[in-house]
Amino acid sequence: MLVSCGTTRKTNNSEFPVTEPISLSPDQQRRYDYFFLEAVRLKEQQDYTGAFGLLQHCLDINPQAASALYEISQYYMFLRQLPQGQAALEKAVAYAPDNYWYCQGLVVLYQQQTELDKAVTLLEKMAVRFPEKQEVLFNLLDIYNRQEKYDDVIATLNRIELRTGKNEQITMEKFRIYLQIKDDKKAFQEIESLVREYPVDMRYQVILGDVYLQHGKKQEAYDTYQKVLAVEPDNPMALFSMASYYDVTGQKELYEQQLDTLLLNKKVDADTKVNVMRQVIVQNEEASKDSTQVINLFNRVIQQDSDDAQIPMLYAQYLLSKNMEAATVPVLEQVVDIDPTNKAARMMLIAAAVKKEDYKQIIKVCEPGIEANPDALEFYYYLAIAYNQAEQTDSVLSVTKRALEQVTPESRKEVVSDFYSILGDMYHSKGLSQESYAAYDSALVYNPSNIGALNNYAYYLSVERRELDKAEEMSYKTVKAEPNNATYLDTYAWILFEKGKYAEARIYIDNAIKNGGNKSDVVVEHCGDIYFMVGDVEGALKYWKQALDMGRDSKVLKQKLEKKKYIAE
Repeated sequence: MLVSCGTTRKTNNSEFPVTEPISLSPDQQRRYDYFFLEAVRLKEQQDYTGAFGLLQHCLDINPQAASALYEISQYYMFLRQLPQGQAALEKAVAYAPDNYWYCQGLVVLYQQQTELDKAVTLLEKMAVRFPEKQEVLFNLLDIYNRQEKYDDVIATLNRIELRTGKNEQITMEKFRIYLQIKDDKKAFQEIESLVREYPVDMRYQVILGDVYLQHGKKQEAYDTYQKVLAVEPDNPMALFSMASYYDVTGQKELYEQQLDTLLLNKKVDADTKVNVMRQVIVQNEEASKDSTQVINLFNRVIQQDSDDAQIPMLYAQYLLSKNMEAATVPVLEQVVDIDPTNKAARMMLIAAAVKKEDYKQIIKVCEPGIEANPDALEFYYYLAIAYNQAEQTDSVLSVTKRALEQVTPESRKEVVSDFYSILGDMYHSKGLSQESYAAYDSALVYNPSNIGALNNYAYYLSVERRELDKAEEMSYKTVKAEPNNATYLDTYAWILFEKGKYAEARIYIDNAIKNGGNKSDVVVEHCGDIYFMVGDVEGALKYWKQALDMGRDSKVLKQKLEKKKYIAE
């Protein structure tokens, strides 16, 4: 951004009045260069006040120095002193009109201030001064569009076209503008000129046919498509456009036949077929037609071409959009049969199985998923959950350990923490307390806020009546995070009970009961225990009996009821 400020010149084509250039003596020039470079140094050291002062001193030496004017303009604008900033920047451009970045900065400022006419005036001169900068013309194009000066838009597009050559993007934009100003003749001439420019490129001829069709010139569209198909009978764009022609003209049978000709054609690649099916879906939705037609078409394509997973994947997504979840599953299964590594399809299958609580299906999907994608931790996670539901503890341990072998520094810490938490649960279920607590410790290293690990770790410590202070601290975090969770409230109440804080324990166990804890025989029994220790024997007996009636199988519970007193297990 720094330019030499040793020379200035008078310019007759500047946007702003310029006085006669100041001629500096060699000593003045050296002084200017020194103070300017020192200002730049202070700016880099973030001493902005000092830099600003030196820039003002530079302008005392040479009020026409574009480099100092530009730099000081940035300070004014940073200080929200826009009039001073704009004035300084305008002077910088006047004294250094060949500096593209000064000019561009001023254009941006004009646009921000909605001074579009000033921006246009400067951009038009920049277009002449910097012919290699294409962005100048595109900036002009944007402003003329905003001002709805469509003649200027067309003129600017023609200037861009002279520099870049005729292309589809510019032609279609001119076509759009001509239609907007209701000059249909010139609009179609633009597309026709594109075809003349590239006579062997059939794509442009199909575009011309599409334009004809969109604007009611049906016969011209038909003739254009037929001309293309005479040269390239398997041209997918022309085949699809012919299908659109039949659809627009109400020839339903020919429309379906044409789509079949395209989609059942083995010479047409899978990517093209997917794009065509997307367009068919869009057209169907826009016309609010019945989805049966699209579904039948998908089924025909899938039966004919079973080697590529893209079409069935798109089909599955379409079925889901229509809330046809049951029909989606066999299609997704086809996807993973064709492409076992397709994670998205497996995750959709897992989601459907989770919704139905079909853990056998989850196992069926996840086991081959792990083999196909050994680094996909999601599959291990859902498989571990499914094995746990199937009470296959050893399988849970095995798959969890395999998952942890796949952990990398890029793995999400929360996911790794969940695996260690599962490992802790499984070790505890096998009576391996030491291994269980080590796993929970690891879980909390990866995610100190892992609520499940905190709760289970705390509860198991309380049951063993060990490290109760640590257990209380962990359990309190869970209650604070989810104050209406009955399980977490029960754990915290029980830890307080074990610490002899019976009055506090009663507050939390009451909250647990209110928030659904009355559905758990364990929580209800805990409530009875706590009530007894605060002296409410009648309440204790009521809850103990309720726990027994709920199916709580405990000799100690029966003894509590018989002896009407709390008995520790």
